Amino acid sequence: MKMKNNMKKITILLLIAFISIGCDDNFLNEPVPTSSVSDVVIFGSREGAEALLSGIHRNFRGQFTEGRVDASGLSSIFMARAVKGNDLIQNSWYNFDYDNDNREPTYVRTVFSWEYPYFLINQANSLINGVEASTAISDSDKTQLIAQGKALRAFFYFQLALEFQHTYTYDPSLPAPPIYTELSLEGKPMTTLSELYNFIVADLTDAVAGLDNSRLGKSYVNKQVANGILANVYLVMENWEGAEIAAHDAYGGNVSSALDASSYGDGFDDIENIEWIWGMPQTNDQSNYYFGAPHVFTDHNADGYFGTYVNRDFVALFSSTDVRNLFETPYGGTPDNWDYYTTTKFTFAFESDVPIMRTPEMILIEAEAKFRQGGAGETQAHDLLFQLQSNRDPNAVKSTNTGNALLEEILVERRKELYAEIGVEWFDAKRLRRGIPRTGNHRLINSFLVPDDKKFFLKIPQKEIDANENIDDSVNANR
Repeated sequence: MKMKNNMKKITILLLIAFISIGCDDNFLNEPVPTSSVSDVVIFGSREGAEALLSGIHRNFRGQFTEGRVDASGLSSIFMARAVKGNDLIQNSWYNFDYDNDNREPTYVRTVFSWEYPYFLINQANSLINGVEASTAISDSDKTQLIAQGKALRAFFYFQLALEFQHTYTYDPSLPAPPIYTELSLEGKPMTTLSELYNFIVADLTDAVAGLDNSRLGKSYVNKQVANGILANVYLVMENWEGAEIAAHDAYGGNVSSALDASSYGDGFDDIENIEWIWGMPQTNDQSNYYFGAPHVFTDHNADGYFGTYVNRDFVALFSSTDVRNLFETPYGGTPDNWDYYTTTKFTFAFESDVPIMRTPEMILIEAEAKFRQGGAGETQAHDLLFQLQSNRDPNAVKSTNTGNALLEEILVERRKELYAEIGVEWFDAKRLRRGIPRTGNHRLINSFLVPDDKKFFLKIPQKEIDANENIDDSVNANR
């Protein structure tokens, strides 16, 4: 089982200390990515544990599956979700995801989307358990380090919950991926969605309580990031009050200071942008090269794959004065051609940073959560929505929408703001138990999703079934 193999690899890597770098004091001068030092060095100080954290975050953007552009790191999960919707059209790599036909137990997408999160979960568990057992790290430092580990663990369990079962509100008693809290050579049985989400919430609650807003850099987790993850989890669980509070705390509550419309067209390649809460930095000497979705696919003016196009129906949602209207028609033809529209939203270069979480996402989560609670919340949601809209478009006019029409406006704004970043169209359709039609000028017009479609989730990998005595073939029955 890959799960077992990953745990063995981590255990071995943590034992290579003195062969690879020994106890050189220089190692502890600053946190740097690492995966091959001993537990003595790693957990002998906060700096050592932070070096392990740096290694974990480096794996967000590493090359996990050799030779596979579409199964490399965290951005591969987001990009696969993004092209399953109606707003984008795909014609390079990710084509099976675009066709919503990439979920069988032996497929690369299925295996990667299972093994990659578990690999990061194992690393988070190594951090948590190592810090807990350390006699050299202070209690206050332990609190913050463990909180970071729990936030990361919860984040990747959340990805597993999203990828391998119906949404939470469909039926919380359905089987869900196993929970591991420590290194183990024995495969565990499936859990339930209810158990998994309760575990995720508990980890994130601890993380929020244990963190402040300080951190080593924007690729690391702090209280803002933990709240942002929690806000998304609460959206899926329909805990509207919890989602409102967490989202508000994630972006700080001040819309004007959290947004910068003037930078929206700068290429989404700089982690230091004020709107970025969490991101993946890249440098030329530590680049993910041609694996960096969405930039390498959406940028048709650089040396990339030229693989992602934009549905004309989505383009039509933007006014001409909206800073997010970054569409062009480099190949000519007519709007009936599937390759007619492209976007300049993302600039591809080997050092282009990649966003994971931005302030507009949190603003719109807060708006939806306020709306869902009714009463004065609907008016507050409308005001909050318009603050964002007027920031993006100086000529924006506040709508007269109320009730369900206002909710739909919020959801459309999420698509307009976050397209190609994190798969928000797919995420919203799945959690709200809606379908995703294919309209406009799609290449594959019939590859749509119906409400509660089984194509919204993947089957359990055959490799896991074959190796885990607690999971058998019946787990994929009726999936």
